[in-house]
Amino acid sequence: MTLPGPFGTPSRLTAVVAVIVAAAAVLAVVLLGAGIAQTGTGELRIPAAGTTALLRFLVLAGLAVQVGELAGGRIAGAGPRPRAFSVPAALLAAGASAGLLILLAAVSGLSLPVVYGLREGRLLLVTANAFLLAALCAASRRPALAVAPLAVAVLSEALRAHPEPTTPAIGTALTVVHLTGASLWCGTLLYVLRTMRLRRGGREVLARYARMAAVVYAALAVTGTVSTLRRLPLDAVLTSAYGRVLLVKLLLFGGVSLLALAARTRMLAGGDAESPARVEVACLGVITAVSALLTVVPDPHWLTP
Repeated sequence: MTLPGPFGTPSRLTAVVAVIVAAAAVLAVVLLGAGIAQTGTGELRIPAAGTTALLRFLVLAGLAVQVGELAGGRIAGAGPRPRAFSVPAALLAAGASAGLLILLAAVSGLSLPVVYGLREGRLLLVTANAFLLAALCAASRRPALAVAPLAVAVLSEALRAHPEPTTPAIGTALTVVHLTGASLWCGTLLYVLRTMRLRRGGREVLARYARMAAVVYAALAVTGTVSTLRRLPLDAVLTSAYGRVLLVKLLLFGGVSLLALAARTRMLAGGDAESPARVEVACLGVITAVSALLTVVPDPHWLTP
């Protein structure tokens, strides 16, 4: 019989290694990704790209944790629940949004009152306030009320990401669906795995999550494809930082899809589905970092005539 080591069973050790590797990958992506992606493209250097990408990652991660706990609470059903992280996640996202506002003022050389008057400044201010309100709701006796301010935060981010003059409503709608779906996939899976660990099992919780994840996956695939076709000219796929980062995201998305399929197959066969699911959530964290980087690199829509 094999005795568990300091990290538990071999599957537990695999999960710990996956988390460590994912954390290192996240830091590398957000801090160094923009410079690497722009190599040889001729694009102008992005001021404070690493700091901006890191703050955007914290916003997206905070959103995912909150959305995941709201959805995961319904999926978990009766039984012990893991400690809620919604309040600190909301405060972290609010602080990151405020940090982006201050960074915008520093990079542009404008005062904060002037930045408040800019479109991006107003949207960042709305996002920060929305997360603060979400934190208050999460700390109240009716945490489900946080859905409203979180919806405002998602809409603000979608409006910020799609300032193009042609059909902005379509781009905004696609981003709202895509961002909500990504938050549900990553955040809910994290909550479900924490619940299963607390209950030392709970395969039915993972089964209920898998049914929701199938719908979310389809929505992400459709909105991601349509957004890519709208925003990325074919001749800019390899010659722009945006195209290169997007290719990395697509490769990671394919890998995570295989992990999700492996977890579902093992679950249906009655085997251990937690191990691939743990690696899956770690990889989703890296994809979140790549998504944050996509909001920092130049949009090729404006680079091609």
